[in-house]
Amino acid sequence: MAVYQFRRQQKLHASREEIWNFISSPKNLEHITPPSLGFTILSQDLPKKMYPGMIITYHVSPLFGIKMKWVTEITQVVELQYFIDEQRVGPYRMWHHQHHLEELSDGINMIDIVTYQPPLGIAGRIANALIIDKKLNEIFDYRFEVLRKKYGTYKRS
Repeated sequence: MAVYQFRRQQKLHASREEIWNFISSPKNLEHITPPSLGFTILSQDLPKKMYPGMIITYHVSPLFGIKMKWVTEITQVVELQYFIDEQRVGPYRMWHHQHHLEELSDGINMIDIVTYQPPLGIAGRIANALIIDKKLNEIFDYRFEVLRKKYGTYKRS
């Protein structure tokens, strides 16, 4: 029962408010997700800002174009600092995603920490080594580029 952690950070030339307003809007998730994932938000009448207890339902096609439902809950929100989403239904056995913002002298350091457990025991470990880790890097590389173009960035780390 292996549990993995994926970390990514990006330093952006923007104010905390600008970045927070963008990342805390559920509708913007489609803009920062690669089109290859077939990501579509199914939830209707989403508010402008996330809040604790909010449930968001999506369709996603992570492998071979196979469409599946993914349901996440926003479990914690501290305005302008961080929020956490957790999978309730979806492709992972467990998914916990932290989104943090740290103030810099001339911008913001955005930190993502994803703790996850693939499904299927030993087969999930093999899938992580061959596919999942690579997919997560592709997703966050795409997000990095979208945010770099929108706000400017220092470097990837």
